Amino acid sequence: MPDTLAAAPAFLYRDFATQEAIDAQYDTSRQVVDPMALLAGRRAWSDEARAALPFHADLAYGPSALERLDVFPAPAKAAGGAPLVVFIHGGYWSSPWLVKELYAWVARGMHAHGFATAVLDYGVCPDHTLDALVAQSRRALGWLHGHAADFGADPDKLYVTGHSAGGHLSAMLALTDWSADGLPADLVKGICPISGLFDLGPFPHSWLQPKLQLTDAQVRRNGPIHHLRDGAPSMLITWGAGETPEFYRQAEAFHDAARALGVDSRLMPLDGCLHNSAIDGLRDPQSALCLALAAHVRQCTGTSTD
Repeated sequence: MPDTLAAAPAFLYRDFATQEAIDAQYDTSRQVVDPMALLAGRRAWSDEARAALPFHADLAYGPSALERLDVFPAPAKAAGGAPLVVFIHGGYWSSPWLVKELYAWVARGMHAHGFATAVLDYGVCPDHTLDALVAQSRRALGWLHGHAADFGADPDKLYVTGHSAGGHLSAMLALTDWSADGLPADLVKGICPISGLFDLGPFPHSWLQPKLQLTDAQVRRNGPIHHLRDGAPSMLITWGAGETPEFYRQAEAFHDAARALGVDSRLMPLDGCLHNSAIDGLRDPQSALCLALAAHVRQCTGTSTD
């Protein structure tokens, strides 16, 4: 009697049959040799930025303790009409160690190009659901629209960028129906998600699930790939060229789906960068990332270089 054929593997997500295979693609901590040195470097850069630039710290945009943001006003020469670039940090929606105080340096590059900058904090899972984190980010944008002029910025020139989980949140903000909240439908003029996560399908099968506790409905409700629409803001989608194939696929799939709907979208892999270094160029006004982002901000907001 012939041997019984082995059953075909059950795939958890796409062609990934095991959690180990998914984790190998998405656990970005595996690329970090010394996490403490990385955090110390981020903090030192932020200390330098705060010493060099005026800023307003811990402004409350919502009721919970982590709904706070820091704002670095536009240079005086641009007061009254500068774009406001909103940066959302990463941490896989669940890291209590990654906070806005580590990312003040993002404002160095933006300030040099004449922009105001806001750096957000938000809640973490499992203390908050992913639905709540998206809602908090939306609340922050609404608050910034109402207060932009206080910081030398134009409320009609809001632009959003973010890294990793922050890239996911930036995409969700771009695809929000702002008119439902009585805000301009085109509140977000453009986005630059950096190493963003646009399809949340792998994460219920990953090491993160005990913290994220995602349901199928949450995956779809909070997955940007499921909410693309004609008329969405222009997108500059970027990631580190040294990242795993899934980060390439996530970026390219989101870009292709956006272009198919007529949305203006551009891909920009960053040579020599891994996941956690993909944002480092935001500190240097003349880096490839900062120059491309600044040009995109001007394009999306109709701002001249004068």
